[in-house]
Amino acid sequence: MYTQIEGIRVHYETEGEGDPVLLLHGWLADIEAMRPVVNAVAQMGMRAVSLDFPGFGKSEEPPCAFGVGDYARVTKTFMLEQGIYGADVICHSFGGRVAIVLASGDEKIFRRITFVDAAGVKPRRGIKYYLRVYAYKCGKRLKKIGWADRLLHLSERQKSAGSADYRALKSDVMRHTFIKVVNEDLTEMLIAIKNPSLLIWGSQDTDTPLRMARIMEKRIPDSGLVVFEGAGHYSYIDQYPQFCAVLKAFLAGGSQQ
Repeated sequence: MYTQIEGIRVHYETEGEGDPVLLLHGWLADIEAMRPVVNAVAQMGMRAVSLDFPGFGKSEEPPCAFGVGDYARVTKTFMLEQGIYGADVICHSFGGRVAIVLASGDEKIFRRITFVDAAGVKPRRGIKYYLRVYAYKCGKRLKKIGWADRLLHLSERQKSAGSADYRALKSDVMRHTFIKVVNEDLTEMLIAIKNPSLLIWGSQDTDTPLRMARIMEKRIPDSGLVVFEGAGHYSYIDQYPQFCAVLKAFLAGGSQQ
C-alpha cells in the first residue's frame, strides 16, 4: 500500500488485528528487514504497521537531503493519517533516532517504546577517524586541480572513501542525508522521553555498541535494559525466541523487564 506525504510516495504495510504497533526500520533497511518483528507482533494479537522511510525500500526518495527531524515529521504525519497516534512503537537502529526525536517532543505520540540496538547516541571517535575525515576533505579540494587529480588519482580514491553505509547509497540526495543523520547527537533529548521504554541489545553489537544502550538506560527516566549475550546489531534475529518472549512480556504488562 502507498500514501502521499509531503509529495513523497511512501510504502507501508499492515498485518494482524488488534491494538496497533508501529515498526521503524534501520538505515539501509526496509519493511522486509523487520518481517520477523511483524510476525511476532501479529502472533501476539496486535496489528503491526510498518513503513519504508523515504529513500528506502519501495518509498520514493525525499526531494532534498533529510535530517532526523524531517523523517520524524513524515512519520508523525503517517501516524495521524493511519489513526495510530499513541500506539506502541518498536524501532531498530536508525528507527531509534526517529523515535527519540518524536517522543522527546511529544510524550503522547507513543504509548510504550521498544528500542532495539538503536542509534542516536554519539559514537566514540578516535584520532584515526578524524585523520580520515581530514584526508577526505583535503582530497575533495585537491581533485578540483586537474594535474593534482591526475597525479594522485584522487577521483578514484574518493569513490572508495567513506563508510560502507555511505558508499552503498546511489544518489547524492541520500548520501547528503546520511551525512546529516549520522552527525546528529540526540543524547540530550533522552531525558525528555517520558514513555515506558524497553531497551533490547546484542552484547556483540558493533554498529551501536552496548555502551550506547547503557547511556540511554541512564538518561531515559522510565527504562530498562535487556542484553542478549552473543547477539549482534540484529539482536531480534540472532536471539529471536528470546526477543519474542521479552517483547510479549513488555507489551502485555507494560512493566520494565
